[in-house]
Amino acid sequence: MPSTHPPQQLFLRGSLITLRRKCGKPNCHCSKGKPHQTPALSYSFHGKTKILTLREKDLTEVQQALARYRRALLSIETKAQRGIRTLSIRIQREKGGLSREN
Repeated sequence: MPSTHPPQQLFLRGSLITLRRKCGKPNCHCSKGKPHQTPALSYSFHGKTKILTLREKDLTEVQQALARYRRALLSIETKAQRGIRTLSIRIQREKGGLSREN
């Protein structure tokens, strides 16, 4: 039975990479220099690098999810910096170091 929930937008942290390797078959094109290539997502988990191989049809979705994560992270960092600045000004005012006009 198909889900009635709308698809969830992915947020992915990591990097898109291309794995290159030779399969070992003597008559394959990779034995003459051009290795097989597979797209993959490289990410860290508990301090270890993990690699998730991808299908070509997954690339657009993964690229969008990586960009979505970067935008969200930038937004959070901006808000955190603003919060630090606000807190610092409030503390300085309460100590008598800044007037309301500053």
